[in-house]
Amino acid sequence: MITKEMTCIVCPVGCQMTVTLEDSRVTNVTGNACNRGPVYAADECTAPKRMLTTTVFAEVDGRRVPVPVKTKESIPKALLFDAMKVINAVTVTALASRGDIVVANLLNTGIDVILTDDVCEGE
Repeated sequence: MITKEMTCIVCPVGCQMTVTLEDSRVTNVTGNACNRGPVYAADECTAPKRMLTTTVFAEVDGRRVPVPVKTKESIPKALLFDAMKVINAVTVTALASRGDIVVANLLNTGIDVILTDDVCEGE
């Protein structure tokens, strides 16, 4: 049996949780104030995930302008560096809109990378 101390990051409360693992499975979580804490603890201890927020370049009026993007959902933490290699190779054309897919099915995760702002002429 292994116990881990962790701070929940699901909401602003930041509960200090104690997680008990047996045979790499979460068997108990204490210290959480809501039902989201145990879900976060189980994911973090067995298959950690992260939202990835970054930028890609857009070609606007002959200039390269950085525009913000993010994964639509959390991706496995182990894929972050490979995901950045894929995203860094992307250039968006002008006149794209917030929510447009920049990379579909990133690294076969089923998760898309989307724009979080509009790309307009003359920016």
